[in-house]
This record gives sequence, structure tokens and C-alpha cells, in this order.
Amino acid sequence: MPARRGPPARRPRPRRGSSRGGRAEAAWRDFAASFVRAGMVPPAEAGLVAVETAEGAAVLILAPRQTLTFTGKCRLRCLYGSVRLLGFAVASHQPGLAVYSPSTHCALTLEALPAARPTAVDLRQLRAAARAALRAHSVRRQARVKAMAQFSPECAVVLLEHLDTPVTRFLLSYPLLSRVFEPQKKEESNFTPEDAVLASVGIVKCSPDHGLLMSESMALALEELIQACCAEDEGVPVVLVCGPKSTGKSTFNRYLINLLLNRLPSVDYMECDIGQTEFTPPGCVSLSNITEPILGPPFTHQQTPCKMVYYGQTSCEQDTERYLDVVKYVFSSYKKEVPLVINTMGWVKGEGLLLLIDIIRLLSPSHIVQMDVYDWKAMAPLTPEHVHLTPGLYTKGEQQAKRKRMGLSGAENWKSSEGDGDASAPEYKLLYVYPEFPRAGAAGEARVHSSILRDMAILGYLGQLQSPDIGTVLPLHSLVPYQVPFNAVALRVIHTDVAPTNIMYAVNASWVGLCRIPDEIRCQTDGPVLLTQTPVCDCLGFGIVRGVDMEKKLYHILTPVPPENLRQVNCLLLGNIAIPNCVLVGQQGTEGEIPYVTSYYNYGILGSGKLRKKKHFKKREYAFECDYD
Repeated sequence: MPARRGPPARRPRPRRGSSRGGRAEAAWRDFAASFVRAGMVPPAEAGLVAVETAEGAAVLILAPRQTLTFTGKCRLRCLYGSVRLLGFAVASHQPGLAVYSPSTHCALTLEALPAARPTAVDLRQLRAAARAALRAHSVRRQARVKAMAQFSPECAVVLLEHLDTPVTRFLLSYPLLSRVFEPQKKEESNFTPEDAVLASVGIVKCSPDHGLLMSESMALALEELIQACCAEDEGVPVVLVCGPKSTGKSTFNRYLINLLLNRLPSVDYMECDIGQTEFTPPGCVSLSNITEPILGPPFTHQQTPCKMVYYGQTSCEQDTERYLDVVKYVFSSYKKEVPLVINTMGWVKGEGLLLLIDIIRLLSPSHIVQMDVYDWKAMAPLTPEHVHLTPGLYTKGEQQAKRKRMGLSGAENWKSSEGDGDASAPEYKLLYVYPEFPRAGAAGEARVHSSILRDMAILGYLGQLQSPDIGTVLPLHSLVPYQVPFNAVALRVIHTDVAPTNIMYAVNASWVGLCRIPDEIRCQTDGPVLLTQTPVCDCLGFGIVRGVDMEKKLYHILTPVPPENLRQVNCLLLGNIAIPNCVLVGQQGTEGEIPYVTSYYNYGILGSGKLRKKKHFKKREYAFECDYD
């Protein structure tokens, strides 16, 4: 059976101003209306009622389905009614939530969910409940009177408070990131008293166009996935999300997880995109159990996963076989008790697409969400028939397997414990999502370069070193590092070969994974202990090698990993992930030359320039040239 070359039959996109008809369109209008009623598609923004209650705090009153799209950060607590934020419903009985909407990402939209119309008797009780909620949170009497004058029983009352955390203080202390929570472009509009109240809290109202623009296909896919994950059937869904870069995979995953957390106590999330990780620093494949809503970008919610392996690079092109081994190792920890959402890389061309087919066969998802720009079609539809017939990078398609059985093919199989690697017909539901936000699919026109987002994730991780009790930011070089003997840990450089005589130069001032290997570290000397191969092992966290004491044979490592976990660390993995430049350049309080930073660099030395990879050679054959510009 030949593979299909296009998506299922789909009506042409209508032109602006044209009318839509037919049963399919009527069904979509009904479905979209139900999403609006559920609070998933925000309507047009209307006038806001914001009342300042104290310094750095304000009460926001939203009419049913009224929205506020904003940039900034705050702590949000619903005092009356309920609101929805990035798919997560917040009710009055829930604790306050930290909300982050930086200009580097899609702006968040807060929406009031409609409530049942009360009777005359209930009206008095509801007003009394709202007034009591305001009083319980120390809202001043004058502010209470002003807020209650705008109160209606169907509205939502939200308390917004200024948010200041050790992580955000640390991040904002670097000049290049000091305005990350401010809008990139000031909108020309009249500055109202309500805007001043919101600004006192730390947020700025922006156009709804800057928020999440949900397409028809996205709404349909979310609805089907929610029904599948909440159904009382045997087994739990495994949802794999794939597509090219800059198509909104991360935003889709956050929205889906938040929707599921409205109904389920937890959701598992597996990160396979080593270049843009969600809950860990870059270069990791991880499995996390999510119990709290995701209301910010990755640098705001760095956490310790259930299982994590440090791959050590932001791309797996140089060693795809080890990447698959790492994915398989992490996936083996999935207990199949709650739904699993799997994020994949945006590398979907050439070998990247073949590798994705291998991952699909390895992980056996029940649902695949394929995101692609409708007009571009950067990748072929990953229908079960297509995956069944198409050979992957290491696994064989059905046609290839038949030729082998007939003696017509001598191709090697991927060495795995899955047998001979022949493909069997997969069984999964394929859902197409066509994003319609501006610049969708244009990776070169992203808001912020991916390297900056990776640096922000590392800074978010290092921000955990800051004390929550101290209001000022402590420079990293002022913190006391751990002392680790050379012979207590094994050492391995992942991404390149380093001569043993130069290994300490490579390790000093480097970002390292703190890992645990099953083998006992045995060394007859003072060390260091060097591994000859890169192990696939658990990573317990990360640290910075602040210094190397050659006399005492000690590594000085700065890390937020707690001491009880550090006792299990017996391996340091050094990858191609660098400490952000701002950390090295912005060392405050130092006298003279800044450690590890030089103003003199001779680009005339052979090999000192940036390496460029030429991609027009055959697979796995690379050539490099030095850039002396």
C-alpha cells in the first residue's frame, strides 16, 4: 500500500470576508462556541476594572468571558468566581499562583469564566462572600467599597500581587535581561488609571493579538486528547508532539498539560528536544511528573525530573545512536500510570525525519500530534501507513524488511534489544495542527534566538543558589563551592576528544552534569579518573567547576543540588553546553582582570576562529573551515 503524500481531505482555507457554509462549518462554529463557553478561546477585551488595594497589590474585576492579555509577572489569586490562564482553571479555593509572561514568549491571557445566574436570595449571599474574601486578604476599606461598586454575581474577582523570587532577581540582575518582563514595543494608547494600577503590580496590558491565537485544528486536537486522557479505558494515552521549529510545540504542550491538570492530579512529560528543554537545562532527555500548572517559560520552572540523562549537546546530529539509547533509557522509567506527553525536536528534515520515525517505533505512542504550517508542509504526514513502510535511520520499513527476507537487502539493523528492528504496523491516532500565529514555521524570525533561551534556562537553574531570605542578589563567585576529590568521581568529556594532559584546562570554569554510574570508582592514585566511553547514566543535577586545585587534587563545584543527592554523584560529564557569557563577564566586585575573561584574543592563530559545518556533504561526513573575520 503506497504511503499517502498529503493530509486527509480538508476544505480550502476561506478568504477574508467570504462566507462559510455546509455542515462541517456549522459543526466547527458549534464546537468553537463550546470552547468559548469553556473559556478556551478568549473573546475581545473590554474595559477593565482594577483597584489598588495596597502597595504592590490590586484587585481586578472581570465580567464573564472578559480577558486581560499582559506582559510581566505577578502572583495571582482568585477571590471570587473562577478564571482561566493558559488552559488552567483557577477557582477561589486554590492558593496563589506565580505567573510569568515575559516579552520573549507569547503573552498570557487571563479570562473570567462564566458562572450560573444566581437567584435574588443567592445574590445577597454572594455579595457577602465577595466582601468577606476582600476583607480576609487585608484589602483596605476604601478599595473594598470601590471594588464592590463594580461587583456583579457573575464576575470574577482576582487579587494580583507583586512577585519577586530569587530566580527572577538573579535573572534580572544581568543588564541584557533586565527588561525581559517589559513589552518589547510600547503600544500607543492612552494610559488609563487602570493601567497605572496594573503597572504597580508588575504587569502591562497588551493587545490580544500578542496572546495565544488558537487555530481550529488546535482546538479540535486538544478536545480529542482531553477526551482520550480522561476516558475510563484500559491503559493511558501516550501523546507524541512533533513538527518543525517555531510551530508552537512547547506552547501546545503547556496548554495541553494545564487542561489535563484541571481533571487529573498529575501528568507525565518526557523531554526529547535537547535544544529547547522545558524543565531542565539544555542538553538533557528527561521524564518529569507534573502536578502544578505551567504558567511561564522554562527558566521560571526548572525542577528535578524523575529521570534525567545529560546528553551534553543541543543537537544529536553527531551521535544519533547514543541519542536513541538515551531516549530508550529514560522512557523505560515511565510507569504508565498517568498520561504521557512527549516533546520532540524540530529537526524533521533528512536524517532528522528518519530519526523521528525510529522514535515513534521505539515509544509506540497512542496519539501523534503533527504540527506544521498548512501552506508549507515541511514534512510528510506521519500516518501509520507511512511509518509502517518508511525505513528509519536505524529501523527498517516493511518493504525493506520484505526485501531482506527475500535476500535482496543486506543493510545493517540498529543494534537494539528490540530484535532485528523490522517495523510492525503501528497503531495510533494522527492529529494535524496547523498554527496560524504570525511567523509560524519561520525559525529565523523567532522573537528570541534559541541560544538566548538556553542561557535563560541555565540562569533559571543557577538562580536556585540564591537565598530566599536575602533580598539582594549574591554574585556566584561569592558563594562557597563544594570540594570534591579527584579520585571520588570519574570524568568524561562527551563531545570531543581531549588529551589527558589538557583535561583539567577543559574542565576548569565549565558546566558539568553531576551523574551517577553503577560502577564503583576505583583509583590507586590521587586521580583524576578518566572514562574512555560516555556512559548512559542518571544525571542528578548540574554545577559549575569554579576552580581546580592541582596541589590538593580537588574540584571546586558550585551547584544547587542538595547534599543528600550529591552523595550519590560519582561522575562528572562535560558537554558542549557553555556557561552563559553574562555570568563570566558580569562578575561584580572583582578587582583587576575578570577571572576566565580576556580582552585580548588572537584570531590569527590557526583554529582559533568559529567552526562552520558544511551541510552539503553526504550524511555523517563533515568538513570545517575556520572563520577569521
